[in-house]
Amino acid sequence: MKLSIGKFQNEFEKVIEQFETEKISSRIWDKDFTVWSDKPDEITNRLGWLTSPQNSLSKLKEINAFVEEVRKNGFKKALLLGMGGSSLAPEVFRLTFGVKEGYLDLAVLDSTDPEAVLNYANTFDPAETLYIVSTKSGGTVETFSFMKYFYNLTAAKVGNENVGKHFIAITDPGSGLESTAKQLNYRKIFLNDPNIGGRYSALSLFGIVPAALIGVDVAQVLRIAEAFANTSKADSSTKNPSAQIGVLMGLLAKHGKDKVTFINTAHLSYFGAWVEQLIAESTGKVGKGILPVVGEEILTPDKYSSDRLFVYVRLKNDDTLRDKVEAFKNAGHPVVEIALHNVDELGAEFFRWEFATIVASWLIKIQPFDQPNVESAKIVARKMVQEYKETGKLPELSVAIEENGIKVSSDISASSSKELITKFLDSISTQDASLPKPYVSIQAYLTMNKANEELLQTLRTKIQEKYKVATTVGFGPRFLHSTGQLHKGDSGNGLFIQFITTATEDAAIPDEAGDDKSSMSFSVLIKSQALGDRQALLDNNRRLITVDLGKDVVTGLNIFAELV
Repeated sequence: MKLSIGKFQNEFEKVIEQFETEKISSRIWDKDFTVWSDKPDEITNRLGWLTSPQNSLSKLKEINAFVEEVRKNGFKKALLLGMGGSSLAPEVFRLTFGVKEGYLDLAVLDSTDPEAVLNYANTFDPAETLYIVSTKSGGTVETFSFMKYFYNLTAAKVGNENVGKHFIAITDPGSGLESTAKQLNYRKIFLNDPNIGGRYSALSLFGIVPAALIGVDVAQVLRIAEAFANTSKADSSTKNPSAQIGVLMGLLAKHGKDKVTFINTAHLSYFGAWVEQLIAESTGKVGKGILPVVGEEILTPDKYSSDRLFVYVRLKNDDTLRDKVEAFKNAGHPVVEIALHNVDELGAEFFRWEFATIVASWLIKIQPFDQPNVESAKIVARKMVQEYKETGKLPELSVAIEENGIKVSSDISASSSKELITKFLDSISTQDASLPKPYVSIQAYLTMNKANEELLQTLRTKIQEKYKVATTVGFGPRFLHSTGQLHKGDSGNGLFIQFITTATEDAAIPDEAGDDKSSMSFSVLIKSQALGDRQALLDNNRRLITVDLGKDVVTGLNIFAELV
């Protein structure tokens, strides 16, 4: 690991000295809540992840026996039904390691978009699919909606007497999912350590069971992670690389460099979605926040403001982005460089950033384990769902401008879509100077597919180049379990462009597993979530426009991009 921090070197060394003097690492490992707060709530019972590598290693015999059993029983695919901390690490394992021959091909469903649900209904044969229902709380509305839908679909294919054999649960002891899984006779219930928050669960059963199913050598991954975790026990920073990054992140955030921008080489590109949730949900609250930026186009240094820390993560044998990284260093931007010997070090990388994040939180005086603003959007969405069940319709947004098939909802006065969007984005330059530099968050309640991803990437790059501002893209509702906390909890320096659409297909959500009665569909749920998040942002005085693209998303996105 290399740190290039220029003019901040002296201050960095002073904070490192403070870190060592206050014995922060020892206190963390002793589960001393006073590192972050004067109250133990959601701290002392959230540090179980420190020993996740060895705890998961102790469960490997049980996990491996289970994997062999489902392979022998003819399962070819696995579909993980989960959100946020339950889904992101398994997705990173699958996309980084691939699938070992003879093991189960894993996919993750973490979108209530009906097209996404129907895609897996149509392409995954229930007869050869294992469904992994994964939620810490055991009551996540998206996860349970997926479960009920695929339970009924599978029962219709394999019969009521066999359907339970196609489902497993990963959850906390005593959760609603544990009791549901027993009632529905699931094949297996994995009970995780309850003293681990979702975003810190990558090396617990939530990440390791799915990794084992695709044939990852999890013993090797965990052993490397355990050895690396031991380095974080050192109060001496020279022996504790995780602490060094945490101190740097926190120090730079206090100086306005609060955008941690990840530059990952191709094989490690999927790591970004996981680390994004970790940093955003841990640090974005009580008017503060460190914004993780992942997947942004790498432009020349003159296209960036002075609010960035760049992190270059690569494999030892892949230095293809070296010239671009050197350009940032030469321009005076702080840069962290991390080189992994091979992908088996991915588990250690998970741990590195977990520990770094809680150290940064110590420095900026944030409690990293709670998420006080996550519930706000859920509460509004639940009210809208209830209203729909009672009246048969959702609230309609007032439209400021309707042109070329797209409708824009905003409180900005304008005579055209172009004028409205220009006024909205121009507020970047008129923001209160006391706030951290702005960022633009694109929130896409759209189908997560290649075409939409490419169009949104083009749009974010156009905004980045024109305004020299950090940009993020999140697909809803998955980002609500990730960056959504920061959006409502930080200092209010974000501008939000929310895209919604009218579903061309839909799928009914059963009221109960095993019963076809339905009071709501996935299109209603996702629209409720979009409207709920919109209201929660407005309630927190965030700058926001909502763009209804109608039914033709590709055309709508192209039209919008032309207006920027």
